[in-house]
Amino acid sequence: MDLEADGIRKYGLRDVLASSRGLSWQGVAADLRRHPAGDLPAFQPTHLEIGIAVACHPECVVSRRGDGLWQQTHVEPGVVWLCPSGVLEEDIRISHWHDVLHVYLPAERFAQHSEARGGATIHPDSVRYLGGLNDELLRKGGASLVAEMSAPTSTGRLLAEVVAVALTARIAEQYASDVRRGVSVSPRHMLSELRLRRVLQYMVEHMEDDIGLDDLAAVAGLSVFHFTRMFANRIGMPPHRYLGQMRLERAKTLLALGKMSIAQISCACRFSSQSNFSRAFRRATGATPLAYRNEARN
Repeated sequence: MDLEADGIRKYGLRDVLASSRGLSWQGVAADLRRHPAGDLPAFQPTHLEIGIAVACHPECVVSRRGDGLWQQTHVEPGVVWLCPSGVLEEDIRISHWHDVLHVYLPAERFAQHSEARGGATIHPDSVRYLGGLNDELLRKGGASLVAEMSAPTSTGRLLAEVVAVALTARIAEQYASDVRRGVSVSPRHMLSELRLRRVLQYMVEHMEDDIGLDDLAAVAGLSVFHFTRMFANRIGMPPHRYLGQMRLERAKTLLALGKMSIAQISCACRFSSQSNFSRAFRRATGATPLAYRNEARN
């Protein structure tokens, strides 16, 4: 499942401002691109593509034709386009430059969502071909991915997967055809105290591992959609944020003990680099790791 292939084939490798390539994300891929004025060739995507405008020329207009529809969108930051898998985009015209986050979601996530919704069939190709949408949830999800690509955190994979689940659910429930809404959750899909303890213990035991959303959902015995929602309801925050707090507390302990270098601690806490660790630590505590260590020694 090469989620990044669609973006490369459609837009090439130029003008990429940030990308998930090289990160450990699974079940979602993203590129932040600057598109100059011009025309794009016809293209038929393999995966569902979400486009979210991040910045633009004030007079930018995007015109496109796909699925028998002609659309013209006056671009402004936050505007959203959806292109389902299998839709042939025959014509795309760009009047002025604009920066767009392109997010790619696989069919597997929609199948999991269908199962979580009681078997209601939802496929990526049942999503409508839409442009000019103003959807705050999609915009916020995209902003989280851009921030993660720009400055990777210790829970980047888990964050990206949680966002992918939220984006899939939003699109399936708001922009797809023949969707059953208002499906209730049965007791067997609840995150019981026993299931929650198993998940939290798994996080503790695997804190130095690259934990994914599928891993946590499997420990809980729930679908990723049920688990993500139920965990946030029980704990008050999404799983990637809780895991991030656990790793931050572990970093504080290791810094205070003084037996490991800062580079070793950043690696043990799953940061991709010492600079990313230092940036995240200072943002969370107001102090650099070195300053925190020195203060702990005193």
